Amino acid sequence: MAKAPATFSLKDQLFNAGSLGDLADELAAGVPGFERDAFHRKALSGIAERSLMECLDWFADCAEPYLAPDFPTMADQLEAAMPQRLDPSLSDDDFGRFIHAVPGILAVRHGLEEHRERALDLLYAATQRFSMEFYIRAFLNRWPEKTLARLANWAGDENYHVRRLVSEGMRPKLPWARKVDLNLDQTLPLLDRLQADETRFVTRSVANHLNDVAKTDPDAVLERLAAWEAEGSQNPKERAWMRRHALRTLIKDGHPGAMEMLGYRGDVALDVSVTVAAPAVQLGDALTFEVTLTGESCPVLVDYRIRFARPSGRSAEKVFKLKVGQVTADKPLVLKKVHKLKANATTFELHKGAHGLVVQVNGADRAEAAFEIV
Repeated sequence: MAKAPATFSLKDQLFNAGSLGDLADELAAGVPGFERDAFHRKALSGIAERSLMECLDWFADCAEPYLAPDFPTMADQLEAAMPQRLDPSLSDDDFGRFIHAVPGILAVRHGLEEHRERALDLLYAATQRFSMEFYIRAFLNRWPEKTLARLANWAGDENYHVRRLVSEGMRPKLPWARKVDLNLDQTLPLLDRLQADETRFVTRSVANHLNDVAKTDPDAVLERLAAWEAEGSQNPKERAWMRRHALRTLIKDGHPGAMEMLGYRGDVALDVSVTVAAPAVQLGDALTFEVTLTGESCPVLVDYRIRFARPSGRSAEKVFKLKVGQVTADKPLVLKKVHKLKANATTFELHKGAHGLVVQVNGADRAEAAFEIV
């Protein structure tokens, strides 16, 4: 009997005997009297029963008995135990290792109330090894003005990981993170400084930050992007990339202002048709369809939405990308798509019944077809 394929576990990849051995070695090198093997055994023993983020707190729990009880001395010890800074010659995708979150956790636990400035110094050093975006947020909520003043200084730091922390730490919808209670008057001026950064790791964070804002205040995002365009302080190619990345949610939603900013007119004169290959599709097979666009020459961004049948009788919709292209007046643009209707999907379960297919061009619904999953 064949074995079932192993399930990938990010937690197991991040936290194992090897990675915790590295952390134990670092702490032993920086903290006098640190019992390396005892820490290693205890830290490993608690992984299985905890989630990924709970493991980080557990590692801090395991390290804390070996650290000084007063926070300033503890911070000195944690800094002495830090590995080398992340490679400054890289410009992107250098997030660091999760095991190096321990200083951030302890900075919040022991420095937030009575040792704010020393704790922020510790976060400054730690974020050059592993992003402190989760932990700076506690300081932004507890001491907003003082922490923002520190971020304003960090926005000009020579280390790009520190500059990135300014944007990433303030993001309104940072994944896995606690909510941060800031308004746009507090955050956008710092993004104004960071948007001209030469490092993609920073500009990606700025674009992601704006994409977060777009979910609640699209106009603020469009206004900021227009202002940055007029200012011209960023490389045009990078600015265009940031604009697309920052507007991705609005584009998916067909927001007219976002479409226009990217050069896609919603009112363009086009004839659009969609044809499904078969009106009934077996669950587990694929929906095959063809979209034809004719009309005036123009750039087009073509998406499609599927209206899924649900057991409740209501429908649920999901948007999928189809094509970024160009319609020319003398030749139709024909697009073909095979969309797999997975029978064993875990993130979005499919059900039998009547479904709908909607073709969206430059943010506007232009054609529809019906099909059934049987």
